[in-house]
Amino acid sequence: MGEPLVAHRTPRLQAMAGAATIALLALPAVRGPMEAGMATHMLAQFPLLVAAGALLAAALPSRLRSLIARWNALGIAGLVATAGVLGLSMIPRLLDLALADQRIDATKWLALLLCGAALRLSWRPAGLVVQGFFLGNVLPMTAVAGVLYQEASARLCNSYRLDEQELVGRALVGLAGAVAAAWLARAAWRSMRDERASLRERAGA
Repeated sequence: MGEPLVAHRTPRLQAMAGAATIALLALPAVRGPMEAGMATHMLAQFPLLVAAGALLAAALPSRLRSLIARWNALGIAGLVATAGVLGLSMIPRLLDLALADQRIDATKWLALLLCGAALRLSWRPAGLVVQGFFLGNVLPMTAVAGVLYQEASARLCNSYRLDEQELVGRALVGLAGAVAAAWLARAAWRSMRDERASLRERAGA
């Protein structure tokens, strides 16, 4: 009785954590200082909104999950949408527009939340091959954007200083490298684990 109850509560708790994250980020005392700096805007607010969307997706009804899974075979549709949102989020002009136009800002929040939900619903069904293809497109794009941010001689965002732009550029390059290393290590570990399991099965047979 206890285990099913815990399993039932876990998605609800995750969704509550996602909603709490959104509420916290929306507080003027948090949102104002976070959006005042380019690094905190892109490298703190954006990932937190994506994480909040992923947490909210935990509470989706199983019927809705099944409908999404039919449309999102192998996680391809969800990961393509995720790549599109992440690519757009690195365009400097959109940062300026999000600060100046409430409609663009609301769209930014919704897109990042949906991005997190799509990533959660697509990552496991994708498997290593599709995951690798996704990261093989997104991470180089992130690194290139980071290099462009560093090498630009003028401000790409009117709302932020040039030194902030360079800091974000270095962070994007470092983030791309860190994510690539972590995924490769995880993929290698899974491959070795599956190989050991296969050897044990053959030995048992």
